[in-house]
Amino acid sequence: MPHRLPLFPLGSVLFPGLTMPLHVFEKRYRHLVAELLALPAGAARRFGIVGIALGHEVGADSAPQLHGVGCTAEFRSVREHGDGRYDLVVEGDSRFRVDDVLVPDDEHPYIRAETTPMPDELGPDADARAERVKRLFGVYCERLNSIGVPAEPPDELPTGPLRLSYAVSAAMLLDQRDKQELLEADHAAARLDLAGALLRRENRILAGLPALPAGRLLRRDVSLN
Repeated sequence: MPHRLPLFPLGSVLFPGLTMPLHVFEKRYRHLVAELLALPAGAARRFGIVGIALGHEVGADSAPQLHGVGCTAEFRSVREHGDGRYDLVVEGDSRFRVDDVLVPDDEHPYIRAETTPMPDELGPDADARAERVKRLFGVYCERLNSIGVPAEPPDELPTGPLRLSYAVSAAMLLDQRDKQELLEADHAAARLDLAGALLRRENRILAGLPALPAGRLLRRDVSLN
């Protein structure tokens, strides 16, 4: 069933079950946060985070081209500053497909879209794929730690294939294109296959380099909206 969602375009990707910090300072997105906070107690304060395929996150002249798949987000913590800015922590809930982007207007100065929820399925042999990815991720963490980049040990990962597929996707230090492809995977098995291929690639790179520039590896996704 289609849903109309307010959208928060970002240069990063949110995955279901994972958290993300957001610093909200643009007027149109402060308006969105204020609207959501004004909802009755118990109401879902939900909006959509969708990656920017082309364009900028901020600025009056920004007209980003958006990716076709995003993730709904709900507030986990909110801090309002005296000048109207917000610091949020949001948690990803579920994926959606963008069907039609609506033009902002006076009542809704932020981007909205007609969206369709996307199912989360396991796919074939998801458990076996999950075990392979956990082993590869363990090697990945060891090699990151060996060059001084802290990484969570694999025993802290979720055990189920679906949650594992999202947790590994979020934990890897990848560019937005790779992360978006992981988000859009048809099911957990396909996502785990892709994650495995990316982990093998990254493990080869890390094995061949005794040290890498920390600036790239330590980058974390924080919104500039």
